[in-house]
Amino acid sequence: MEISLKTVAHVRNGRAHTGDEGWATVRSRIEVEPAFTSALEGLEQWSHVLVLFYMHHEPGDESPPADWRRRPRGRADMPLVGVFAQRGRLRPNVLGVTAARIEAIEPGALVVSGLDAIDGTPVLDLKPYAPVFDRVDGARVPEWFETLMRGYY
Repeated sequence: MEISLKTVAHVRNGRAHTGDEGWATVRSRIEVEPAFTSALEGLEQWSHVLVLFYMHHEPGDESPPADWRRRPRGRADMPLVGVFAQRGRLRPNVLGVTAARIEAIEPGALVVSGLDAIDGTPVLDLKPYAPVFDRVDGARVPEWFETLMRGYY
């Protein structure tokens, strides 16, 4: 099945390369396509937004691996786990999702902090972060993940 998606915005932040640290200090301007600027109406009432984006700088599934397991960030001290058990960039569909803090709403744009997407990244959708839907009480993560995330945000 082929799926077609529309780009609703692009990320502008001057960050040219992905990285595994320091995203908390990155401020991004999400420039909304003219056809979708009215969709920003009311978003100023929310503190955070879920940003669904296409990681256009990643290879995607042009030559998928035979085995979808890997060590997170290629680190030998991390366990071998499947791609669905981690948040890495190399995925069957190179989609990213981040809950980012809304810093400002401007005409045709949204300014956020904490978005781990590079400059020029296509945004596929924006949804307000709603704890009733998006928060999970008692969530657990593996110890290796907590180790891996030190310094990311």
